Amino acid sequence: MSHSTDPRRALIEAAYTDRSRLPDAADAVHAVIADLDRGALRVAEPGADGWTVNGWVKQAILLYFGLAKMQVMELGHLEFVDKIPPKTGLADLGIRVVPPGVARYGSFLEPGVILMPGYVNIGARVGAGSMVDTWATVGSCAQIGAGVHLSGGVGIGGVLEPPGAAPVIIEDGAFIGSRCVVVEGVRVGREAVLGANTVLTASTPIIDVTGPEEKVLKGRVPARSVVIPGVRPKTFPAGTYHLPCALIIGRRSESTDRKTSLESALRDFGVAV
Repeated sequence: MSHSTDPRRALIEAAYTDRSRLPDAADAVHAVIADLDRGALRVAEPGADGWTVNGWVKQAILLYFGLAKMQVMELGHLEFVDKIPPKTGLADLGIRVVPPGVARYGSFLEPGVILMPGYVNIGARVGAGSMVDTWATVGSCAQIGAGVHLSGGVGIGGVLEPPGAAPVIIEDGAFIGSRCVVVEGVRVGREAVLGANTVLTASTPIIDVTGPEEKVLKGRVPARSVVIPGVRPKTFPAGTYHLPCALIIGRRSESTDRKTSLESALRDFGVAV
């Protein structure tokens, strides 16, 4: 069944527009969240023409917050008070979770994911073999590809509203260095490398400095790019100040595998991770 013909979609869109109709859509909302949790649905999906955002699925998540009730959850000696419980059955899914790492119900982690003491929020998806390292956070609806490494302290932002807005997307094989922040629907292309402390927002200038003239992008990092944080001057009435930007300083080599290419990028371009 395609997303456009899913019978739950009309119920959810109507309830999102008119919350008095939420009781009629309650079963559909719960079913959509269950499908997100088991990977049968996703908030955004890749296609031949790029990524497609399923806004009605994001609407279901927002409606779910209105349906879910606060509850006390006890996990061993730990106690939580929240509306949404953690995922369960992770061992059966082939996922390793190191205490106190938490993936929230309604997120999906593919087999081989390693979740250190970090966090994966509802609606997010993490691809096979990816690492969510210590204190890294994957925000609501973010799409993390296969074989991605999110280093310690990385912050991947959540994008729930407006429902049609693109979430943060980190494509297959990317390496996100320590303490990087990627928010506001920024897309990081496959096998790209972000050096430590790189901050990318929708308005951050991403400047390719590898040629004779700079090329400025916003909102996306091209595939296999090696990126580091930078600053550029901007003049205001009070004076000239240096504002943050990101610099594309090279490309990962096509002639080597991912691991060797990553090591080469860090060595050749002096990128700290």
